[in-house]
Amino acid sequence: MNEYRSHSRLTSNDYSTENESFGFLSRDRGRQKRDFRRLWITRINAVTRENKVLYSYSRLIHNLYKKQLLLNRKIPAQIAISNKNCLYMISNKIIK
Repeated sequence: MNEYRSHSRLTSNDYSTENESFGFLSRDRGRQKRDFRRLWITRINAVTRENKVLYSYSRLIHNLYKKQLLLNRKIPAQIAISNKNCLYMISNKIIK
């Protein structure tokens, strides 16, 4: 009898562990998105401060939306890493 009892306990533990792992999966997917967004913001902000763009990161993003340039934060971050002057040129074009 004890063998059956322990087996049923093991099965319920497997089931709860599996459910718990699905919870971690969805939680970590959201955390990964937040982490990448934070990384992109940091990269853009660093380049804007280094090149002394005429305004801060928040004004840059605001003006991107105002001019209806459909760039998410990932694209300007990649531009900032690969070619810093290009981001500076984009920011100057937004002003004009």
